[in-house]
Amino acid sequence: MTEILAVFRSRSQAMDCNTRLRTNGIPSGLVNTPKEANIGCGLSVRIPANAVPRAKALILSARYSAFYGFYTLRGRY
Repeated sequence: MTEILAVFRSRSQAMDCNTRLRTNGIPSGLVNTPKEANIGCGLSVRIPANAVPRAKALILSARYSAFYGFYTLRGRY
């Protein structure tokens, strides 16, 4: 299974992003950021691969100052 993580440097912005995605009908959830990402906040937003185009458009249009980038997860952490 492939999922995408939207990684943030701010816990509050990660939580806001998750709420925004879910409000717009995009399935998402908060997960611990894998240590391999080397980001301090510890929370990322998990997005299924089939919802990435819509999620990416929403995240980028929100202009989160603490947004770090997208990471692909394959299988388990």
